[in-house]
Amino acid sequence: MYDEAELLEAKRQIDSTLHKIHEVVKTFEAKEDPSRYKSQLTLAKRRLKAFGIANQLIEDKLAELKSGSH
Repeated sequence: MYDEAELLEAKRQIDSTLHKIHEVVKTFEAKEDPSRYKSQLTLAKRRLKAFGIANQLIEDKLAELKSGSH
């Protein structure tokens, strides 16, 4: 499996990507006609959901490692 350092780095990378995607969503939603960007917004929101799930799974695994249960 993965060690704590690898999981922490993966989480750091995902957090960074989540931040960037949030900014993309804000940018598209602030456009004069956001409906023109519907497909890009949908894709960005799906990515937010997917990365959010991955982040939660990493956090769960880190908590497992800290508690000593595998």
